[in-house]
Amino acid sequence: MAYVRKKIDISASPTKEQLEMLERASKMPFAFDEDNPPLTEEDLKGFKHVSEFTEEELERFAFLAKLKKYDESKKTVSLRLPAKTIRKAKSLGKGYTSILARIIEYGLDHEEILEKCL
Repeated sequence: MAYVRKKIDISASPTKEQLEMLERASKMPFAFDEDNPPLTEEDLKGFKHVSEFTEEELERFAFLAKLKKYDESKKTVSLRLPAKTIRKAKSLGKGYTSILARIIEYGLDHEEILEKCL
């Protein structure tokens, strides 16, 4: 089997031909074979989230470590905070968003604080 390599510019809009190809592909039935069998409920129960892998498993499978690193990376969120809270946070100086992140993480990790806020 030959490999076909192609660079895709993800910033470009798909062409009319590509859109037509995707439309045709979306109407095609799934084709299961010995390399791609349908999964049973029991098969699906065998899957686990990347965060559940042990360090030993991560060492054996380098790609899992990359997945776990992505899963544990920081994510961007939007919060609505009162102006007073933002002023207090900004008064902490440079890096105040990191401090807010640590405060939130600390509060979520300590049940007594979490209960007071609920």
